[in-house]
Amino acid sequence: MKATVERRDEKQIPPFGRSDKRFIRRNDTGSSWNHEGTWARACAVAGAAAWAGLAVLARMGIARLGAIELMFLFAPLVIVPLGMELGRTITGGGWLEEAARRLQPVGAVLVVAAMWLPPGRTAGLAALGWMLVCVLMAGGGVEGLVTTSWRDADRSVRATLGVARIDLAVGGAWLVASRLGMRPMGIQEPIGLLTAVHFHYAGFATATIAAATLGFAAERGRERWLKWVVLTVVALPFVVAVGFVVSPALKMVAALLFSASVAALAVFLRAWGKQVKDATARVLLQVAAGAVFAGMVFSGAYAVADFVGSDVLTIPQMARTHGILNAVGFCLPGLLGWLVEWSGVVRGQWSGARSRRGGAGGEEVGRQKSPP
Repeated sequence: MKATVERRDEKQIPPFGRSDKRFIRRNDTGSSWNHEGTWARACAVAGAAAWAGLAVLARMGIARLGAIELMFLFAPLVIVPLGMELGRTITGGGWLEEAARRLQPVGAVLVVAAMWLPPGRTAGLAALGWMLVCVLMAGGGVEGLVTTSWRDADRSVRATLGVARIDLAVGGAWLVASRLGMRPMGIQEPIGLLTAVHFHYAGFATATIAAATLGFAAERGRERWLKWVVLTVVALPFVVAVGFVVSPALKMVAALLFSASVAALAVFLRAWGKQVKDATARVLLQVAAGAVFAGMVFSGAYAVADFVGSDVLTIPQMARTHGILNAVGFCLPGLLGWLVEWSGVVRGQWSGARSRRGGAGGEEVGRQKSPP
């Protein structure tokens, strides 16, 4: 009888749709999950407050931070902790990602110091603190990539998150080079720092949002075309970066293709964003889809203007238009929207598992008390 009840209990503990074994990996108790979520929210809120203070100091002329520096700092202070938590919520993470999450506040403080100081050895050493966080995340990303493939949707989600984490290491390396005053391959500033910006936003944040969108679509068996859009979104940032060194024509073509692929992602994001259960998430995802679509128009226009040598769009103008649309209009609401929605899925599944286990236990007690 005991074996029969155990088998029955195993059947009552979810599938939970198709996500129990595919995307969400978590502890058996909800308290640990809530603690991790609280940590991530606290880091992001504190980072946003710190960033606002730095923006005010820059406006007052106290901090020597320009638009590009402030745009970069928004990533380690706000965007990255949100992306870390969204990735953990969808697929979990190993000890490398956990170490990166714990060290993220320290790395963020050090990267602020690195940007405050003039380029040189001291600034470069401070930037290494953030580089450590990025390398830890990338290590977890590599581990995820070697154990997944692109064929199945669930593995595609894990692979996308793996590439997103590797993007952080590339961006962190360019940050260190920029703060040391190095000129790798003859690339001058602000292109070096902009490359770090590129891999934090177009790489890590965009790929994380793409993974969340793909996971949501896959749960409904509608990921076929989106999977290939996501593949181009995660691959092309590397091609754009190579174009800076190899060929201006390659850079323009890759930038145009990347803009088109992200615009296509925006269409899917808008469509699937309308179907999420949480009303707040629904609004955030619609805002993100609209903002990134507009931002990609600027991106495509700049790619062509830069190739033909036109000054119609300059780097400072792009920082004030495309940069704001991408960072504040797309990455922030996109990560927040999917984090709200996926967190609700996890809470609902954990509560459902607990109630089903409780119900099974109550049923067993009733049987034991019943007469033969």
